Amino acid sequence: MAATEDDDRDERDSDAEVPPRGGVVLGLIKTIRPHQWVKNLFVLAPIFFAKNVFQTPLLLRALGAVAAFCLLSGAVYTLNDLVDVEADRVHPKKRFRPIPSGQVPEPVARVFLGVLVVVVFALSAVFLPRGFVFTAAGYFALNVAYSLKLKKIPFLDVACISAGFVLRVLGGGFAIDVKVSWYMFACTALLALFLGFGKRRHEIAQEKAGKQRKALEAYTAKGLDITLYVTGGLTLVTYVAYTLDHSTRAFFKSDQLWMTTPSVVIGVARFLQIVMGHPKAESPTQEMLRDSLFVLNLVAWAVVVVAIVYRIRPT
Repeated sequence: MAATEDDDRDERDSDAEVPPRGGVVLGLIKTIRPHQWVKNLFVLAPIFFAKNVFQTPLLLRALGAVAAFCLLSGAVYTLNDLVDVEADRVHPKKRFRPIPSGQVPEPVARVFLGVLVVVVFALSAVFLPRGFVFTAAGYFALNVAYSLKLKKIPFLDVACISAGFVLRVLGGGFAIDVKVSWYMFACTALLALFLGFGKRRHEIAQEKAGKQRKALEAYTAKGLDITLYVTGGLTLVTYVAYTLDHSTRAFFKSDQLWMTTPSVVIGVARFLQIVMGHPKAESPTQEMLRDSLFVLNLVAWAVVVVAIVYRIRPT
């Protein structure tokens, strides 16, 4: 899950165990982490729940916003690797990443970072609304601050992750000129906090966790357990309130959205099981995407939501 891209750098350490192959171009592609761009689909949440998916001009703008966030998150990954390059060079796994390994020279990476940022904001200023440009700028500024300082501060580090996802949703709303419901912001923020604290809970169970991430020294297992149950519960309560809200039912012309609640309960419970019951897993956020029960439940939720929101009825 995460806004702040630094969190995902540790989720694929197995990729870093193999010495780099290929030239500078391949190294740059690996540096911007295309496999992590799926999180930018949050940008599409406003157009989906606004029922505007089939309006081609709006869809194109929404997809353009997703592309902008993908390139911008790639810039953040590059910045993270540049900031941590000296530490990564003495790490048994991270030393094989393109920048610390030398596959991508630091000066090249800096130029590449600058080009990505310029391209994103130049194209966004031309093709997307001003509100989106400001939101993207806020997202980038947040990640710069996180990479340089905030990732070392406990709880604030996870709050930054949550804020990044909220900014994705806000940017998606600005891209299609749709006012985003506060319920969507609240659910997004709480879900991101829940997943982020779950990842921290998993990390502190590992050996030498504090050496891997400075902020982990201030976390305790008991404290994170309480935080997980609180954020998970608040996520469920907020989602149920959204499905039962009068304006929600009126907009979708349906009283049936509450029927998706069991899937949300199962998803939250299953993630807690993964966090608590799979301490040796690579990462709980990666593990849940490999878990057949979690994935099937997610698909079931998506199918029911699409059917209700777009009023699809069996013939």
